Amino acid sequence: MAEITSVHPGFDVSPVVAGLIGATVLVVSVSVTVFVWTCCHQQAEKKHKTPPYKFIHMLKGISIYPETLSNKKKINRLRRDKSGAARDGGRGNLLVDAAESGLGGADKAPDGPPSLDQLPIKVEFGDELSPDQSLTPGGSKTSSPSSPGDDVVLGDLTFSVDYNFPKKALVVTIQEAHGLPVMDEHTQSSDPYIKMTILPDKRHRVKTRVLRKTLEPVFDETFTFYGIPYSQLQDLVLHFLVLSFDRFSRDDVIGEVMVPLAGVDPSTGKVQLTREILKRNIQKCISRGELQVSLSYQPVAQRMTVVVLKARHLPKMDITGLSDPYVKVNVYYGRKRIAKKKTHVKKCTLNPVFNESFIYDIPAELLPDVSVEFLVIDFERTTKNEVVGRLIVGAHSGSAAGAEHWRQLCDSPAKAVAKWHSLSEY
Repeated sequence: MAEITSVHPGFDVSPVVAGLIGATVLVVSVSVTVFVWTCCHQQAEKKHKTPPYKFIHMLKGISIYPETLSNKKKINRLRRDKSGAARDGGRGNLLVDAAESGLGGADKAPDGPPSLDQLPIKVEFGDELSPDQSLTPGGSKTSSPSSPGDDVVLGDLTFSVDYNFPKKALVVTIQEAHGLPVMDEHTQSSDPYIKMTILPDKRHRVKTRVLRKTLEPVFDETFTFYGIPYSQLQDLVLHFLVLSFDRFSRDDVIGEVMVPLAGVDPSTGKVQLTREILKRNIQKCISRGELQVSLSYQPVAQRMTVVVLKARHLPKMDITGLSDPYVKVNVYYGRKRIAKKKTHVKKCTLNPVFNESFIYDIPAELLPDVSVEFLVIDFERTTKNEVVGRLIVGAHSGSAAGAEHWRQLCDSPAKAVAKWHSLSEY
């Protein structure tokens, strides 16, 4: 009989160690599975995420949301007139993103001051000032610098208003505009689009896409606003702001149309309306509050100091009746923005005190062509930040007070000049 020999394994593993290894493998497998599922779920949510506002945008019968029309997308559409096809441009972002584009108007001619790339301008963030520092205030009012002249024919706007009773929704269709003025001297045309707001709450803000190189734009875009009871229509006002898109600077304001719904009855069906486009009147807008700023220039060091002091009487932007304001400071040379800074956010106040300074190195010979734009913005954690008001001091100030403040800066070297300015609607 053959001898039976025992076979020993190459290594011994105790049951406890084997159990720990198995548990570790199980935990790692479950963790990886949960992580992969979470990533896939987040991607799916991003694709189907509902916008923060409750309205549906209808573009020629197709249900889409306006924010899907980015600056990189173009929509080919058929013109209704005899001139043939036209191209549609992208639409810009709402509210604060529009502030990134710059001041209105065309660039300076090549024979003007030195080019922007040659400017030795540097931005520094200064220390906060003490609240008790003595500064002399002054008063002023501002207006929009980009409004067309009084002698310009601004055309008219055609739109319709309807109400959906089962869904309690107000339906506004922006159809077309006629006879718009030329805003681009180079092409002798305009790139119009329309922003629409429902007053007085301004909770619903929408805008159409841009139509390129036309003075007779046909939009055919429908906006549906849910959650508006029919009994409240008499208290609402439709505000249409007609603008011309500018890729390299701030968009030009053509005019506006104000339509009180008190005289409109959409209960029996769609109401067709045509209104003349009027010059934008900032004086009719509600008060946007006031901002106190201080400017000084050191000619020896060629350094300009901008101090955002405080604001008062800001409008209520939150449901709590307060606001979370901060100030964005943009410095322009000509029509090009060369620097930007912003203050800290002041929580739950309509009369914030900032006392924050910003320092810019600017050669003295370039000072006459420099402008400083102040944007007071309400901070929102879950939705887009909203511009409360705007102030421009400098070469492109739209008000006498803003120009006077800048003149005092240039005429009073090494002296801080502080003034109160009324904010204009952005």
